[in-house]
Amino acid sequence: MLKIYLARHGQDQDNVRGILNGHRDEPLTALGENQAQELAQKIKTANIKFDKIYSSPLIRTTRTAEIVADALSMDKPEPMPLLIERDFGIMTGKPTAELESLCAPNILKTDTITYILSPEGAETFPQLMVRAHQILEKIKTNHQDGNILLVTSGDIGKMIYASYYNLYWKEVLTMFHFGNSELLLLANDSPAENAHVFKTEKFNH
Repeated sequence: MLKIYLARHGQDQDNVRGILNGHRDEPLTALGENQAQELAQKIKTANIKFDKIYSSPLIRTTRTAEIVADALSMDKPEPMPLLIERDFGIMTGKPTAELESLCAPNILKTDTITYILSPEGAETFPQLMVRAHQILEKIKTNHQDGNILLVTSGDIGKMIYASYYNLYWKEVLTMFHFGNSELLLLANDSPAENAHVFKTEKFNH
């Protein structure tokens, strides 16, 4: 059986400053480094072994993936450009506190995040779903079974989850928070509602 594990990067400089990052390539904070180390140790303690690690090419995801790979004495993670975070178009680099005032009514608010649906030049969630499907097809083509880790970002991560379980993207946005250095499991014998393997307490977009 193929099991796909999905990890979000540790806190980065934009997260701590409340900036919408998208394709901005900021490094992890000291907390983010610690979160990635904690994730790696939790994986090791749980005796979860990966056959391959893929990462988004951004610094925050690559570094998180490298920390996990080092802890597990694995080869360097392989970059997968498809795993890159959503392109937020003209909203890239804007303060998250201003998203509602700048983008309403085309937003979706949850307890932790205000999702912007269609800013100029941004990928929409239906477009992200297409990319998520491409990611899953690529993984399933390359790996018939085993444990695969994908290290990515929040919005595209949620759409990979939605695509795997054939869920409506808007429903998934409100279902759960995908926090820094959290780990999800996508597998035929793992129900959608039980996807979280590890959670973190601190919420950052």
